[in-house]
Amino acid sequence: MHQPTTEARPCLYFRYEVFQPWLASLHGKQDRKKVVVVGAGPAGMVTALELARHGVASVVLSSELQLSEGSRAICFTRRSMEILQQVGVAERMTKIGLPWRFGNSFYRGHQVFRMQAPHDPDDRFHPIINVQQQYLEAFLHEACQANPLIDFRWGNKVKRVENRDDHAWLEVDTPGGSYWLESDWVVAADGGRSGIRSAMNLHMEGASYEGLFVIADIQIDLPLPTERLAYFDPAWNPGNTILMHREPMGIWRIDYQLPAGETPEQALRPESLKARIDAQLAMIGHAGQPWVMDWSSVYSARTLTLPEFVHGRVVFTGDAAHLLPIFGVRGANTAFQDAQSLGWHLAFVVKGLASPALLANHSAERVGAAREIITEAGKSTRFMAPPSRGFRLLRDAVLSLSLSQDFVRPLYHWRTSRPHAYTHSRLNCAEDDNRLFTHGPAHGEPPQNVRLGDDDFLLDHLGGGFDLLYFTDATAIPQALSRVIAKARAQGLPLRLTAVGAAQPVEGADNTLADADGHLRQRYGMTVQGGGYLLRPDQHICARWQHLDAKGLQAALNTALPQ
Repeated sequence: MHQPTTEARPCLYFRYEVFQPWLASLHGKQDRKKVVVVGAGPAGMVTALELARHGVASVVLSSELQLSEGSRAICFTRRSMEILQQVGVAERMTKIGLPWRFGNSFYRGHQVFRMQAPHDPDDRFHPIINVQQQYLEAFLHEACQANPLIDFRWGNKVKRVENRDDHAWLEVDTPGGSYWLESDWVVAADGGRSGIRSAMNLHMEGASYEGLFVIADIQIDLPLPTERLAYFDPAWNPGNTILMHREPMGIWRIDYQLPAGETPEQALRPESLKARIDAQLAMIGHAGQPWVMDWSSVYSARTLTLPEFVHGRVVFTGDAAHLLPIFGVRGANTAFQDAQSLGWHLAFVVKGLASPALLANHSAERVGAAREIITEAGKSTRFMAPPSRGFRLLRDAVLSLSLSQDFVRPLYHWRTSRPHAYTHSRLNCAEDDNRLFTHGPAHGEPPQNVRLGDDDFLLDHLGGGFDLLYFTDATAIPQALSRVIAKARAQGLPLRLTAVGAAQPVEGADNTLADADGHLRQRYGMTVQGGGYLLRPDQHICARWQHLDAKGLQAALNTALPQ
């Protein structure tokens, strides 16, 4: 019988709540569910909220009775915040978080590189914001609780999943005994040590690196800005790397690489932690500064992915689908993009708007994204923690040259996580005008946000289904286009038309954005009237035209949602 701990996790800055377990004995006979999400971390909860946004109910199972232990993921990118805005928690993240855009690299006491992430007035969110994962999970959990389409069950551990032809069976253990749950689909979001992945005997592809890092969150008052700090080959930890980040609530994250041969158990001894943290503080000029340990752990860098995310009626997402190193803030940020993609693909299948074959597109796109990230992350990982003597010689040469040679310093860049572009997606329309554009978001790219007013941005007006941006200063949408849109809606397709450019509301449009100064049109590369962009439910571009007609729109819809 599953017995999760009922003792609240200790933390200096966050009050953990222990929730009551969901027990089958207190509920009636369980009917078949549409979707069961196994795992209540960020990937699982964002998936459930995305499904609900598309009108699909789900059950979320958490084996624990409280949120995850420790700060874990702390750096969230602009694109992640745009996704979190869709599920209703971005504002709370912004209020508590610490934004930043600069990263500094030091070698033997000298600053050798300063990274600057791009940021302009059209961006609602900063390039990166630091928030401890417990707060993110608390905000997501409250959003799940408030949503009537989400059945959240604490203390429910999945023991077994059986694939059937058109559904799956799950054996779920609780403090009150086991029960069986039947579901059309199962989302495996049960983390890097996924029990479902192991039980199904699925194997990841890629590499694991031998270098180990300690994460140490300490409460300390340091008069330093919110910027990423990286120290290479420091005197107290020769040949290794140290990272520092400021977190909310007076917490600092210190990640330091362990010397070869040291075990995690040895590294996490209080005397070892104290000696190394004191040495790091002394190196940056704050020797003797009082501090208190909040949480510590050990991790290794891995670049692994399942070659397929869909296995029968089970779909893997987040760390259950891939394992990525923290360098470049890739873990949780990639999971959000997984969840956003999975949410609409799976919702359209559940609602009968597409066949299960649509999920093969989700798998292909997100496996492609994982492999692209692995390629980039591998470069960062090999620089941060060289896996062989050859890589270490190369890294050390770069470090040495950087003291005097400017040309090598950009090699310190940690290749920050960026949203994947589905450039070669089969959902992109091959018959549009993509090649005629000189700028603006292209096939498969996420949208470019644009400031429309003091607190009004383009992405505030999009989301929930397919979006058609139609650029016109006419008083009405052409009837032929309106007929195509009406036909699609009659078939159940959520499709919203936003007219851009007209001073007054445009007849036939769901919304009109005046764009008096032409700034939005300029950012989207529109030089004439009558052009358009078609955005998928995850807001990635699947078609764009300089001249949009009914035939072109119908072709794009047929491609983006094949029957």
